[in-house]
Amino acid sequence: MGEGVTQLVSDEWKGSDSFRLYSGSSHPVLAEQVARHLNVSLGKVELSRFKSGELFAQFQDSVRGVDVYLFQTFAPPINDHFVELLLMIDALKRSSAGRINVIIPYFGYGRQEKQGVAREPISAKVVADVVTTVGADRVITLDLHAAAIQGFFNIPLDHLSALSILADEIRTKNLTDAVIVSPDAGRAKTAEKFSALLDLPMAIMHKGRPRHNEAVITHLIGDVKGKTPIVIEDIIDTGGTIAQVVDNLIAMGSKREIILCATHGIFSSPAETRLTHPAIKELIVTDTLPVKDMPGVPLKVLPIAPLLAEAIGRVHYNLALSTIYMI
Repeated sequence: MGEGVTQLVSDEWKGSDSFRLYSGSSHPVLAEQVARHLNVSLGKVELSRFKSGELFAQFQDSVRGVDVYLFQTFAPPINDHFVELLLMIDALKRSSAGRINVIIPYFGYGRQEKQGVAREPISAKVVADVVTTVGADRVITLDLHAAAIQGFFNIPLDHLSALSILADEIRTKNLTDAVIVSPDAGRAKTAEKFSALLDLPMAIMHKGRPRHNEAVITHLIGDVKGKTPIVIEDIIDTGGTIAQVVDNLIAMGSKREIILCATHGIFSSPAETRLTHPAIKELIVTDTLPVKDMPGVPLKVLPIAPLLAEAIGRVHYNLALSTIYMI
């Protein structure tokens, strides 16, 4: 666990029957891991689909008056998992559950948090409004694409960070003459926190986006010549930005041993092809999303379950979350 993540608060509440954990269909493996850390069993919920494609959810246990923690990450197919989450929240609300706490390790639509051009939606606000209106009492999530999304919710939102977990992994490598690289100005604050954790210098790349899933790197602020770059991102999707970052770092004289770090690994096509690059020494992500095998990509997946279990315990027993918040 990282410096920003403490050990589980107390063994006294592990195995408690004062709350229940349920999981949607997007990432049941992660939910099972969190349940094991808390020494509880996942509750039973029937999830199915009608022939028309419509989704169905029914909880198999009585939840009247019971506080519930409901897992659903926004993994592909994201729209199906989003609707499934809404149906489960509604079912819990109509069944007189106590507090409905929604755990969304990866908050989808987070990259659409403002109007970049005229007449487009602010999709992250739409998602926040719908989750709140349906009946969620609290949301727990990790490394939002834009911290301002917290303000889209009129209910408590606990914004956790995986930076300490990623930093712990980097420390094991005992790197010398390394530099933290932000792939764009929007990640600069995150890169600054990461560099402070690791006591390393940082550099910032500037990119523009002519269209969705496409980026163009224009220039670099900082020195990477002869150094090992450690690129920090929140999300890696198609790998287009990362591929350009890697090529530009090499062109600017960095070592051909680049380490990529991100909280969320979506890896939409053609990510596998783009990330099979001889200069990528290692790609490190957490398991906020199910991660598929990508032959030829030096991928390492770090567990996020201990952090989420810690957050559940602290939320349920009204203990401070400050030690596992954004650093």
